[in-house]
Amino acid sequence: MENFPFHDGSIYDMLDTRHTDTRPDVNHSLQMHSSLVRRLSQERELEGHQGCVNAISWNSKGSLLISGSDDTHINVWSYSSRKLLHSIETGHSANVFCTKFVPETSDELVVSGAGDAEVRLFNLSRFSGRGLDDNAITPSALYQCHTRRVKKLAVEVGNPHVVWSASEDGTLRQHDFRQGSSCPPAGSSHQECRNILLDLRCGAKRSLADPPKQTLSLKSCDISSTRPHLLLVGGSDAFARLYDRRMLPPLTSCQKRMSPPPCVNYFCPMHLSEHGRSSLHLTHVTFSPNGEEVLLSYSGEHVYLMDVNHAGGRAMRYTVGDASKIMSFTPTLNGLELQPPIHDFLQTNIRVRGEVATGLGKCRMLVEIARNSLEEGKHPYYGIEACNEVLEGHLSGIGPMLRHECLCIRAALLLKRKWKNDAQMAIRDCYNARRIDSSSFRAHLYMSEALEQLCKYKEALDFAIAAQCLDPSNSVMAEKVENIKKHIAAAETEKNNKANDGGARSEPRTGRVLSLSDIIYRSEANSDASQDGPRSEREDSDYDEEVEVDFHTSVPGDEGRDVEANFLHGSLNVRIHRRGDSARETVDANGSSGSPSSSSQNDRIPYQPETVIDMKQRYVGHCNVGTDIKQASFLGQRGDYIASGSDDGRWFIWEKQTGRLIKMLLGDEAVVNCVQCHPFDCVVATSGIDNTIKIWTPSASVPSIVSGGAAGPDTADVLEAMESNQRKLSRNREHSL
Repeated sequence: MENFPFHDGSIYDMLDTRHTDTRPDVNHSLQMHSSLVRRLSQERELEGHQGCVNAISWNSKGSLLISGSDDTHINVWSYSSRKLLHSIETGHSANVFCTKFVPETSDELVVSGAGDAEVRLFNLSRFSGRGLDDNAITPSALYQCHTRRVKKLAVEVGNPHVVWSASEDGTLRQHDFRQGSSCPPAGSSHQECRNILLDLRCGAKRSLADPPKQTLSLKSCDISSTRPHLLLVGGSDAFARLYDRRMLPPLTSCQKRMSPPPCVNYFCPMHLSEHGRSSLHLTHVTFSPNGEEVLLSYSGEHVYLMDVNHAGGRAMRYTVGDASKIMSFTPTLNGLELQPPIHDFLQTNIRVRGEVATGLGKCRMLVEIARNSLEEGKHPYYGIEACNEVLEGHLSGIGPMLRHECLCIRAALLLKRKWKNDAQMAIRDCYNARRIDSSSFRAHLYMSEALEQLCKYKEALDFAIAAQCLDPSNSVMAEKVENIKKHIAAAETEKNNKANDGGARSEPRTGRVLSLSDIIYRSEANSDASQDGPRSEREDSDYDEEVEVDFHTSVPGDEGRDVEANFLHGSLNVRIHRRGDSARETVDANGSSGSPSSSSQNDRIPYQPETVIDMKQRYVGHCNVGTDIKQASFLGQRGDYIASGSDDGRWFIWEKQTGRLIKMLLGDEAVVNCVQCHPFDCVVATSGIDNTIKIWTPSASVPSIVSGGAAGPDTADVLEAMESNQRKLSRNREHSL
């Protein structure tokens, strides 16, 4: 697949025709063309920080780069000279996690957010006439109203007066420089900062079916550059949320918790929506350059692409229970009868002419590559990429027979590869194959195998029996059915034994046994309810059970480290004492109730789960476990490529349309967290655990999928690196960072 052409065509043809091409964005397509991306190599390493570099951002003109670090400094770099211009001693008492240039201020105003829960504004003009060593200046504005770490800042194109900050305290605040340059520290008796735009302190959901209850610790936010009234946020659950700022209620203070406001859209891959894991959370959310798509990066998961306006129609939107429906055997799908076998309508649905015939020939060749990969025992990765090219790059040009064939082959390859959630992707393919051909033996067989991998044996049995009916003479299917029945019987026996053992052990106790995640999640509502007061007042609980667990925990300050290397192992007995029911409602430092103001009314109204926009592409190969500031970004003004950092010190670039890996580069000794493309040039800046920032340009002598540049040797085996990352994802522990 490495030598197979990409969808942006030949750069030479593009250069020859750009003077006659009337499209306004013709030059945008040249910025990150595949022939340039495949030549990216490290050009420069910027030295100037004394700690992990957690944030990098370009100014709108691309002439300056700003960075924030664990050393609590903000550095400003010149793009043209690649030299340090200013180093600001911010006064933050903890790691700087985010920093931005404020638009329309001649790049004189910069803002920072940090682990000390503060947002600070600085005026670079105060450095006029100073040397680099004279770097201490007083902030022009200081906002101390957050109670937990500030993880992300957002600015609006053309707006020099306002900055938005997202914090792990569950609030997104709007700071207007015209209304004041400071606010009292959180917990002050006289604090009344009416700057909360989003109060999500009761906004987190464990699954789609559950109503929001706990604090949504915000990790990321973004404002659309094309429609600035749209605001995207992501945090400590699986769902990104899109809000229209014009529809939000007036700014409020932290005195009283509010029910989460309605959002325009929820975004979440369907297979993650009913997971129920308290550890599953987003580390980064962002809009595409044209504002029509969003990109989500998950901790312990992959990177996913979604449409903002669910342009894909019905298939792109789902609600509670839909994930279970596609795993259940039924003669109808979505209320519609399954299609008859392909041969019944092939001749009327496929029209071959001109370019379509050429495209079909290319697709048939790719399908043959994938089939050989499956039958000859080769690594499934390249066969899957070949299928992706057909199904994602040429779908409109192929008929149902070829599409069905490709779906079945890809499902089989995914089940063979067994990377994280490959079985879920195979289920999607089998579902779509069954919609094309209801009598497809392979679609039923692979669906059964996928469900087996997910330990859903009862559902797997239904599909295995259906496959057996479609091919009664197949002795392998008869054996498969019997094996699944044995799995079901063994699972029932184990369940009964656990129930009996659990009943015997729990007799002396008055309460039920809880998992640690249950206790953390349930008690979070109580400990967070008073988070606007001093931290000592937040340690409250009202349960009286005991649980023994094995746990992993990371050392303090692991935001900038590979957590896996710092695991502490052990077991822990936790006893939580139940208080009287009258003491359940906590009170914050200002004397107001910690529960939502409308909770009594909401308790009487049955909860109606939201509809959610599903994924349209997945990007795999990297690893996002060790830090919760890891970014995924669109590259270029057209956003045709997707990039993400990784825990193995590399950063990855994929073709957006097909998910095909185009480049893998070594960018850090430990972890790459930040990837930011230059606004106009084919230049990318990256940073991570190292104290330096790397600048990447298309300076390699030959194009390739891998290049280490000056940061290290080329990685010889791409698959080995990706396999290692998948093993890390599979070992990902079940608690949040």
